[in-house]
This record gives sequence, structure tokens and C-alpha cells, in this order.
Amino acid sequence: MTALHHARARAEAFAHSLGLRVPILLGPMAGACPPSLSIAVGNAGGLGSAGVLLMKPEAIKAWAAEVRSGTNGAFNLNLWIPDPAPRRDAAAEAAVREFLKGFGPEVKPEAADATPPDFAAQCEAMLEAAPAFISSVMGLYPPEFVARMKAKGIKWIANISSVTEAKAAEAAGADIIAAQGMEAGGHRGAFDAATAEANMIGLFSLLPAVVDAVKLPVVATGGIGDARGVAAALLLGASAVQIGSGFLRCPEAKIAPAWADALGRTLPEQTRISRVFSGRPGRSIATAYVQAATAPGAPSPAPYPVQRGLTQAMRDAAVKADNIDGIQAWAGQSSAMARAVPAAEVVRDLWEGASALLG
Repeated sequence: MTALHHARARAEAFAHSLGLRVPILLGPMAGACPPSLSIAVGNAGGLGSAGVLLMKPEAIKAWAAEVRSGTNGAFNLNLWIPDPAPRRDAAAEAAVREFLKGFGPEVKPEAADATPPDFAAQCEAMLEAAPAFISSVMGLYPPEFVARMKAKGIKWIANISSVTEAKAAEAAGADIIAAQGMEAGGHRGAFDAATAEANMIGLFSLLPAVVDAVKLPVVATGGIGDARGVAAALLLGASAVQIGSGFLRCPEAKIAPAWADALGRTLPEQTRISRVFSGRPGRSIATAYVQAATAPGAPSPAPYPVQRGLTQAMRDAAVKADNIDGIQAWAGQSSAMARAVPAAEVVRDLWEGASALLG
């Protein structure tokens, strides 16, 4: 068997072991994974998913119920591992509020008090929803939660951004490793927020190193936008690929039209990693707000989730006005490959194209 055939056979076997028809996973994007998108991906044979970071327990269970009503396919629920409580700085927050006046409505001081939903309650809701997969990002689940997942037969997909993190995830009991290259859109998955920008590794360096370092199957994610990227990732040892930005222009994603249109014309160098939306490093389109907020002299972003609270009004107003300059327009470096076609067509073309390349 040639290397090409071996790569394809490994991916097909992995997909079948998970109950999937194709080794294509939808990236769990918080705020951009409506049930309609996962239903479409699941019915096309891939794995649907939701980033539940911002969802309260009842919303998590409702999302799972709606996806189950529309597809027999498996799905994945993803949750951030919480950071320590942020250090507050009233003067720094005031400077950010003043800066934001140029991009949206006036921000009230109490906006900085935003807190995420209760992590423990979200974990309970995920267990109650009983998906086939639960994934983690920004760290590792505590051992007692891992044990309860295993008892329910739920597989744990651990998102990592370095070989060191991959080894830690394997030791903690992960079933599958999702290796996130620096090309990925949205938030960086680094366990340590303080070093996230310093330790950025491209997928083509990260993926084979992780495959060599762990015994678990590895899913490649970050900058994969077409069949060539899928085939390349499988040749580098991945058993499947996970794609986020590549699905955002699909009608089932239901994102703001200005964001969807901008994705289609965004070159790799027109994305930027910054903390200016949430306080955590994330890759977005370099919009007018991003460029101004990262320019010399701009106020330093507040930590997560304070910065997220401060920018909420701007982001909401921009979505309502369909104004790309204030939208939190997450985008991977291959976003221009995303197509405004149904998600099922994206899944089909990705796998049929990769299969042809792999013989």
C-alpha cells in the first residue's frame, strides 16, 4: 500500500470507528455554530459541533435536542477550561471604554463586570445532553469530570497547540487529540493565555510532531480550506480534519452577511491575532477596529472576559448594522477558500477531492 493509500485508509477507518461516513469535523465555534450547521454537516456524514462557552445549561440541552431532531449523526460539545479570575484595573478599563466610543455606542463601566456562565453547571448540562463527543480547549478537564465522561461512553477530544500540551492531554485520558495550528481562526487554544502569542506553531510543523509524540489518533485543524489541505493533513499523519472558517459562508451558519462576504476576499496576510475583542488571543480579519486597537498608542486590552464585556455593545451594534468594522470577524488564514454554498456540498467536495488526490 502506498503512502497515499495508507493515509486515506487510516482516515476512513477512523471515521467509521466514530460512526461517521467521512473524516470531516465541524470546528466548534462559540456563537457561530447554530443547530442548522451541525445538522447539515452531520447529515453529510461528518461531525457536527457547538462551542458552548457562552451558553447556559438549558441552552446547551436545547441545542443538543434540536440537532438530534434533525440528524442521526453524532455531534461534539466543546467548552473552554476557565482561566483564573482576571485582575481588574479601573483606569485601564476606562481607557478602553473611551477608545471604543469611536467604534460604537458608549460603554458603561458595569459592562466590564461580564462573567461567563457557570463552568460546573455547563459540564453537568453536557453530561445530561450525552453527546458522542465532548471536547476541551484552553486546558484539560478535571479528572473527576473525565471519569464521568468515560462512564457514559463519551469520547474526549482535547484541543492542543503544542507537543507538550498533546502529551499532557494523552496522560489526562483524552481519546483524540485535535492539533490546532496557528493558522486557525478564532481563539488560540493555548493552555497558558500569557504565552499564547509567543508559542505559535504552524500546522505543518505541529501535526507530524504531535503524531510522533502520542499514541492517540490526531485531528488536524487550522488553515485547512480545501481538498488539498485535507489530503496534506492526512499525509502528515492526521486521522481526520476539523474545519471552522471553511463552513462560515454556508447559509446554515447564519453569520452576518458583511462577515460572510469579507471572509471570501480575505487574504492570509489580512488576518491578525489580537486580544482586542475578548482579552484572549484570537485570529480575525484585520478590520478597521482591529487595526486601530492594535496600533501604537491604543489602550491595552483588558483581560478575558473583561474585554469581551467592554466590546459587547460595539459588536452587537455592528452585527445589527451589518458593519464589518466592528464585527468580531474571526477568520483563519485560509478563509478566502470558504464558499457560499450549502454545508453538505462543502463536506462532499472536501472528501471527494481529498480522496481523488490520495488515490
